[in-house]
Amino acid sequence: MSATDLVAIDVHVHPKDEEWIKASGRRAEQMAAYFGRENTPVSLDDLADQYRARKMMAVLMNSTDVTTSGITPVPNDRVAAAVRKHPDVFIGFGAIDPHQGKIAQDEIRRMHEELGLRGIGELNPGRQAFYPNDERFYPLWEEAAKRGLVVLFHTGMMGAGAGTPGGLGFKLKYTRPIPYLDDVAADFPDLRIIAAHPAWPWQDEALAMARHKSNVYLDLSGWAPKYFPEQLVQYANSILQDRVLFGSDWPAIKVERWLEEFAALPLKPEVRPKIMLENAKKLFGLA
Repeated sequence: MSATDLVAIDVHVHPKDEEWIKASGRRAEQMAAYFGRENTPVSLDDLADQYRARKMMAVLMNSTDVTTSGITPVPNDRVAAAVRKHPDVFIGFGAIDPHQGKIAQDEIRRMHEELGLRGIGELNPGRQAFYPNDERFYPLWEEAAKRGLVVLFHTGMMGAGAGTPGGLGFKLKYTRPIPYLDDVAADFPDLRIIAAHPAWPWQDEALAMARHKSNVYLDLSGWAPKYFPEQLVQYANSILQDRVLFGSDWPAIKVERWLEEFAALPLKPEVRPKIMLENAKKLFGLA
């Protein structure tokens, strides 16, 4: 696929082959049930073909919560290998567990220097049980900023654990944008941050954070667009039109469903290509 064919960049895509399903542990079946989908594996080659057919690029997210779950994550090398095999389709983000401290910091260096990954994510404070503004983790954000890596944080309501007694033990308090992520954006102005999802029930906090700090971007993943709050559509259509990004959170939300519902939103014609493509091209430095 050539650059001139590209119509969109999906900034939030989770691989779903057998290795990633295994690394998701009990969450794999729970998430499939919550989002009303089957938990059928899809190879990375098939995933690349799907996005190529759509004339889209996909940002692959890796994730780990080994400290809290004890489950060995998929190595970041697997993401890098997929990008090398399908460079016309895939951009790679690698996983770190902030609780691992120096190990996590060394992995950030390796992701950048050896693997050629473009960012870190998905960091999920709810699953990983950490506050982003805990200064124990500041060396990680400093390392990412120094290397020009984009860092994606989950914000707001979690699909993981949703609809189960006790939410599988995950606590939503960690996913609130202000003050936890906002502090990081303030203390590291050179760090480019993606606040993932509409951040319900703190949508206004996410909008305020992005309006206040130009190094913060908002992705629209993980929610069907017909459920987007009115204020999110209003801000995306106006003063935040240059920092809102298309993301599906595939396989949680099917891309075709997302696109169909997004097309029904009352957005200006000149805003749609920014959200679907142009803002991500600028963020990732794509020609």
